[in-house]
Amino acid sequence: MKVLLVGGGGREHALAWKIRKSNKVEKLFCAPGNAGIAELAECVDIGVMEFDKLVEFAKTNEIDLVVVAPDDPLAAGAVDAFEAAGIRAFGPRKNAAILEGSKAFSKDLMKKYGIPTAAYETFDSAEKALEYLETAKCPIVLKADGLALGKGVLICNTREEAKEGVKTLMLDKQFGSAGNRIVVEEFMTGREVSVLSFVDGKTIKIMTSAQDHKRAKDGDEGLNTGGMGTFSPSPFYTEEIDKFCKENIYQKTVDAMRAEGREFKGVIFFGLMLTKDGPKVLEYNARFGDPETQVVLPRMKNDIIDIFEACIDGTLENIELEFEDNAAVCVVLASDGYPEKYDKGFEIKGLDTFKDKEGYYVFHAGSKFADGKIVTNGGRVLGVTAKGNNLKEARANAYKATEWIEFANKYMRNDIGKAIEEV
Repeated sequence: MKVLLVGGGGREHALAWKIRKSNKVEKLFCAPGNAGIAELAECVDIGVMEFDKLVEFAKTNEIDLVVVAPDDPLAAGAVDAFEAAGIRAFGPRKNAAILEGSKAFSKDLMKKYGIPTAAYETFDSAEKALEYLETAKCPIVLKADGLALGKGVLICNTREEAKEGVKTLMLDKQFGSAGNRIVVEEFMTGREVSVLSFVDGKTIKIMTSAQDHKRAKDGDEGLNTGGMGTFSPSPFYTEEIDKFCKENIYQKTVDAMRAEGREFKGVIFFGLMLTKDGPKVLEYNARFGDPETQVVLPRMKNDIIDIFEACIDGTLENIELEFEDNAAVCVVLASDGYPEKYDKGFEIKGLDTFKDKEGYYVFHAGSKFADGKIVTNGGRVLGVTAKGNNLKEARANAYKATEWIEFANKYMRNDIGKAIEEV
């Protein structure tokens, strides 16, 4: 079959790698792709939000399956556009992608259906939000309602910080229209865990757990980013927690969406906080996480095309997800200065080292070709992933592999997965 993958980051490179492993796929296209994806797929110069062009390309090239990976096109109705043209597409429709597209919607859904989450209030007015903060308990969390590249969450330790945060989101519009409405949420403490799942509208199948590191600097300091690294599985995600989540969170979410007339087909990412009062939902994403995908898919044994088709056809109950009994760690190599100001266009050296190394992967997030060389083209440049028999071994392997790559202003956190050594 011919497959079109929509997207161009590290998550899409990991997906392209996994899709190419399927013996059902004869040709893979990616729009727009990147320099790493270009080794696996024919990259097409079409943006992820150019729906008319994407649909026309899919028709002209007789694409059998489209996989829409990023949040923006999903929330804007990319899957609906393909389906309207009679093209099979994997991912939630617009009315279901609102699960990620609106924080206020997802919080209201959890409240209505009794899914455990932090207490919250929603505000459309900066004045009302500031008034509420006068008596609110700190620390407190502010979330832009709309999509903000995973960065529209502010953790405010003091009332003054919170007031400044309201100004940043609602008045200065740092994240554009995403901050027209905000959710003000109680600050929860505990271990964070990411759990990805496949959903076919009624059945949900859970993938292996992972844990992301959002802050830019070691020790979880600095600004929120799209993710600086991750590991899988999480030793904190126990059988007891899995049982609780299956009974109180996962299936309840799928059933709630169906009850609301928003049948969800695709991937639901559950961001969980393991609090002293039990697991609670921090956030939902309506797609594969980035960089969680880079540690989850290398451990998955299944043919991913079988799963995509089962989700579309409503036959996921017939699939048993299988994962290797090992571990994986991904360390993001970024441009120094990310997520604020940074330079790009520097040559990346050492990529060929990964080609003959079993269990080592380099997934491109922000790269492109320039004058016959591969150069940096973003804040997050590469995700260096390695497997090991256990998390400690995988972590050591991943950091060893980061030394094989060189580019000017290379930056990374040095404590990805450090917490696992305390377990």
